[in-house]
Amino acid sequence: MLSNTSRYAIRALIYLAINSDKAKIGIKKIAEDLNIPSPFLGKILQTLAKQKVLDSTKGPNGGFSISKESQKTLLIDIIKIIDGDDLFDKCLVSNRTCTDMKGRPCALHSHYEEIRKKITAMFSDHSIADLAKEFSDAGGAIDI
Repeated sequence: MLSNTSRYAIRALIYLAINSDKAKIGIKKIAEDLNIPSPFLGKILQTLAKQKVLDSTKGPNGGFSISKESQKTLLIDIIKIIDGDDLFDKCLVSNRTCTDMKGRPCALHSHYEEIRKKITAMFSDHSIADLAKEFSDAGGAIDI
């Protein structure tokens, strides 16, 4: 359902939220702990830093961190930053949004619309902080 890029972004954000009491964490440490290729993760984290979801510092003591305020970011916003709105408004069959269908929805529209609403609600109701708390309550490890 989610792209690897979105899944990696969410995992990295949860990891940084769980470790928010520490100084900035370097890309190599995050990549190693989450078993994500470092160059790929670097691009993801830079995208999130450009969107002000993460704080980033360059240099030998640099790395990434997430503020308490940014931890309130909803999962839907992370997915939209990384992958855009397609999951939430694109038709499953055509290359158009459901609102562009103008009374001519595809054959799967009525079946998928309910699922889309539930997916949108789920990602809109959970923040990075919510997931970090759930992982912390479960022992703090993000399964890889």
